[in-house]
Formats: sequence, structure tokens, C-alpha cells
Amino acid sequence: MSKIEALISARTKADLAHLLGVKTSFLTYVLYVLKPSTQYEKFEIPKKSGGVRTIWAPSEKLKSLQAELSILLQDCIEEIEGVRAEEGDDSTSTLSHGFVRGHSIITNAMQHLNKKNVLNVDLKDFFDSFNFGRVRGFFIKNKNFHLEPSIATVIAQISCHDDKLPQGSPCSPVITNLITHALDVRLATLAKKHSCSYSRYADDITFSTRKKIFPPQIMRHEGGVYLPGKRFISEIRRAGFEINHGKTRILYKDSRQEVTGLVANQKPSVKSEYWRTAKAQCHALFQNGTFTKEVNGVMLAGSINELEGKLNFIDQIDHFNRLRSRKKPDPIYVIRNHGYKQDELLSGRERTFSRFLYYRWFYGNKKATILCEGKTDNVYLKAAISRLATRYPKLVKPETTTQKYELLVSFFKYTARTRFFLNLHGGTPYIDLFIKSFNEKQGFYSAPNPEKPVIIVMDNDSGFNDTFNLLKKMNATPYPSTLKKNNFRNSEFIHVGQNLYVVLTPLGAAGKETAIEDLFSKKVLGEKVSGKTFNPCDKTRDNAKEYGKEVFAKRVVLAKKDSISFSGFKPILKRIVQCIDHYESIRP
Repeated sequence: MSKIEALISARTKADLAHLLGVKTSFLTYVLYVLKPSTQYEKFEIPKKSGGVRTIWAPSEKLKSLQAELSILLQDCIEEIEGVRAEEGDDSTSTLSHGFVRGHSIITNAMQHLNKKNVLNVDLKDFFDSFNFGRVRGFFIKNKNFHLEPSIATVIAQISCHDDKLPQGSPCSPVITNLITHALDVRLATLAKKHSCSYSRYADDITFSTRKKIFPPQIMRHEGGVYLPGKRFISEIRRAGFEINHGKTRILYKDSRQEVTGLVANQKPSVKSEYWRTAKAQCHALFQNGTFTKEVNGVMLAGSINELEGKLNFIDQIDHFNRLRSRKKPDPIYVIRNHGYKQDELLSGRERTFSRFLYYRWFYGNKKATILCEGKTDNVYLKAAISRLATRYPKLVKPETTTQKYELLVSFFKYTARTRFFLNLHGGTPYIDLFIKSFNEKQGFYSAPNPEKPVIIVMDNDSGFNDTFNLLKKMNATPYPSTLKKNNFRNSEFIHVGQNLYVVLTPLGAAGKETAIEDLFSKKVLGEKVSGKTFNPCDKTRDNAKEYGKEVFAKRVVLAKKDSISFSGFKPILKRIVQCIDHYESIRP
């Protein structure tokens, strides 16, 4: 049974709770037991055009419920679109681009490239236009749903606050797309009739045309005033909306044509001043450790999270255009032994983003950064810290009746983008390159010295041989200080220099080499999954009889975390703490 069929068949709260993947008691508790006054937190953010936007942030429990409803409804939308496509009608799949899977402001802008005229229209008080009754009535009356009234009521109760859809809820945008779909179809029909393209992103409506004069049947500009055509304004009002006339504008080919914040003349791109601002903020951050931003004419302290969001956004657009050009993306993923530096293959914007990411994780990091050889190592160490939380107050704040669980260290996560921007993707070759270039990269920044260490956790086995030779050349210091020079394998930790440390897994009996998996008990390592046994070595594994590290991390370590003692991890967690303590004692 499809998701939408299951939703249509739902008759009770228990049925709906099952579809949302929650217990009925949880659904009832969140909706009817918790006080409404505790369910949302109100805050305001400044609008670019002036004024403020009110955001209602749902409580953690309510947000989780709304997120599940959002996923369910998005599944339903995909099934509805799939049926339309099978029937030969996929004309409506590109009308709405806001909060739709596979769509974004980029795909929205793509609908309006190389046009002579672009019309932007903003719908006034968009989210406030959807009250409780409208949401409930839609799910009862809409031909694709026709839900049981009691189910429609619960959906409206989950999604609405103060008799309207709140901005800040995960399910508000999805519900607005469902209800506004009929308007999209009617306006797309109007657009087609007058040789225009149409799209909508939340409350932003865009028409565009290759005609020299924008069709007056949709919008005309007379005496400095924009006047909507009769059918256009009729459809807007019929759908229960009003036009925000102060934001209506027609943009011509010889000017900068903007669509939902992107320049859309020839290709989707960010505004030049947007990039210049982000670049200047990065420069200030690298030089001073802080930067400012202007909000409604007032200079305020900048947020590094917000700056990362800007850089991610810019790179998302650049990456899209690079792939669209059908050229192979550069730089090719290489390591230093190919004879050239990764930085030399990055564009100017990419180099700035690379330096920002490096600064965030390894120079300006506000928590100790832990860098492991592989992704599964992160899983092991996080699980160990969680289970042994009360023993290591410098690594974690345990959950209590008055405080939430909080890791006091950050684990670096390997992704395709970290490989692209930082040449970091796990494995000793990448880590050796990171260590070798550490002093050079740190020297780029003039900001105050790092507050926290960077701690590399590695296996104490044959894979460490090349790293051993590298550390020897760099005059790294093993601790405790009673150890002989270069006695890295028996050290509790190694200070490479500045804020960089290396921690090895403790050697076994008689100096036996070890890997991080050896810190688990034989019982845990002997756990069978689907009849298979664990073999951490990719080269010798018989996949028909054995499973690897990823399965071990998910199906054994995470799945059975509460029953694993993790006592074997105490020495390595102690060593991580020692690194933190040591850097605190020497930090400039």
C-alpha cells in the first residue's frame, strides 16, 4: 500500500501515529498534554527590505512530530506526481520549487534564464493566509486526499499554531505547496496563454517572457505603478491571497534580472556584492578572529555559522553551474605525491571556502577537533564517550535533569566536499599530508592563536610506519617526557607542534601492534550479523561469510551501545584528555 493510500485509509490517531513512525501515546502527549505556551518559542529576524520576520520555533518534541508529517506529505506529493507522469501529464512538476524534493532556488531561477522580461510578484502575509480551517478543509475536500475528518483535524493540530501555519515549522512549507498547487496550475495556464514561463517559490511568484513587451494581460507598468491583469488578480484573490504591490517589479534584459535572490540573466549566480561581502568577512575572520555584518544600517558581530551558510550557498551555485557546463569538475581528487598542491587547482572562491573550512576546524575551532583515520572510528569513539560520560568531564556534559547531553569535542566528518576542499578523506596518506602541511597552513592566519587542539587518533600498526617517519623528521615530541626521542609507539600522546597532536591506540601485550577495533572485547568482536562474522580487513574479507567495519559500527556498536562496556576505550579517551590538558598548559 502506498503512503497516500495508507493515509486515506487512516481512521484513528493510532493509524496516523503509525504512519508518522511514533507511538500513539507520544502523539497524544504532544498535542493534548503539553501546554500550548511551551510548544513554540518566538523570535524575530530582520528582513533585507526592512522590518522583521516573526519565526515560531517549535519545541523539540513537536518539531520531531512535524518533521515526520513533512516527510509523509512529501512522500504523498511524489506519489501524486508519479501518477500524473504515468498518465502523461508532468507539466505541473516544475511549478513549485520551494521546499520540494529535488527543487531549490536554483531550479526556480533556471525556469527564467535568457528572458527579455522577468516579473516578480510577492504574496502578502503568505503563511498567515493558511488558518486551521483552511488546512483541515483541504485534507477533507481535496480529491487526492479526502481524509477522514478526524485525521484532517489532527494534521491541522500538528501543523497550526495560533490558528495559522507558523513560519519555523518543518511541515508548514509542504502544506502550503499542497494547498497552493491549484493556484500554480491556473497561473501556469495563464502564463502559457501569453507565452510566459511561470514558477513559484513559497510566496515569490515569477513570470518571464522572450517578448519585447511584458504581456499586459498579466502585468503592465503605467505611471510608475504596476497594474495586474484582471484574470491574474482574480486568480490570486480566488486562492485567498493578496499581492504585495510594494515588491512587484518587471526586470528587463539589459538590467540585472533576479529570481528569488539569484541573478538569472544567462546562468543562475549570486549577486556580486553578496560574494564581496562574504569574502571581506572571511578576510576579517582570518586576520582578527572576528568579523561584522550590517543589519538595517547597524554593524553587529558576525556569526561563523551564518558565514559558513553563505559560503555553502555560493559554492552550491558554482558547483551547479560547473556540472551544467559538462566540464569535468576541478580539482581532481589527488594527494600531494602527484607532484602539485591541491590549493593550486581551486578557483578563487573555492580557495576562500577551503581556507574558511580549515580555519573553522583546525585554527579557530572552539572545541578540540578529533580527526580519525576512518568514518567508523568516529562512531566507536562517540559511543565510548557517551557510555563513559561521567568519567570524562572534559569530553562531554552528561545528560541530567537540568542539562542536555553535549559533546565538548568535535569529530571531523569525511565527505566528498572535505576531500575536494581540504584534501581530507581518511586513511594515512591524507593524514600524513595534513600533518606535513599543518605549519604552512596555520601560518596563513593572523587571528589570535588557536584556543583548542587538533587531535589525530590513529591505529598503532604497520599503517603508522610512514607517519612515524614523518613525525621523526618534524621533531615531534612523545609524552610522557621520560620517553626517549622518537619513541612514538609507546607514547601516551605525541605533540607534533602548535596545536596539533597524535594519539595512538595502546600497544598490546609484548608490544603487539593494535587497531582501534582491538579496544573492543572479544565478545563484541565475535558478534554475528545475519550469520556473518566480523573481519575489519577489506583485502582478506570473504563477503559471503564476513562483514566489514560499517556493518560492525551500525549493527553492533550503535545497535548494542547500551550493553557494551567500552572499558577498553578508557586508555585512549584518557590520552585525548591529556592532549587537551597539555595544550591548555602551553597555549600562547
